[in-house]
Amino acid sequence: MGFAVMTMTDVAANRVKEIVEGSGADAKGIRVGVKKGGCAGMEYTIDLVTDPNPKDDHIERDGAHVWIDPAAILYLLGTQIDFETTTLRSGFTFRNPNQTSACGCGESVELKAADLAELAKAKEIAAN
Repeated sequence: MGFAVMTMTDVAANRVKEIVEGSGADAKGIRVGVKKGGCAGMEYTIDLVTDPNPKDDHIERDGAHVWIDPAAILYLLGTQIDFETTTLRSGFTFRNPNQTSACGCGESVELKAADLAELAKAKEIAAN
């Protein structure tokens, strides 16, 4: 298996499949990206995918499909997407090594582009 921009937990994969199953025959998965906004500067975006963009990166786990906006890849390298349910909220969460801070409510984040040299070193260490 090659390098994946993002990984997905079992819980996130199950939630993606639930969303697709409840969204009609055209639904294929979700698309993750980032946009400017919120008090910390950036927000994660999640959209339903009915027609995958061939330029998007793609990950799959147990039949759950997630496409990644190419403009967001440097901000999402190494990120794990999860799904969490608490007493007060439920939603996708992101464990992102490129996140430098977040607002108090957790809806927006500050992200830096991934350090590709650092990533290459980590891959080299993992291979040995």
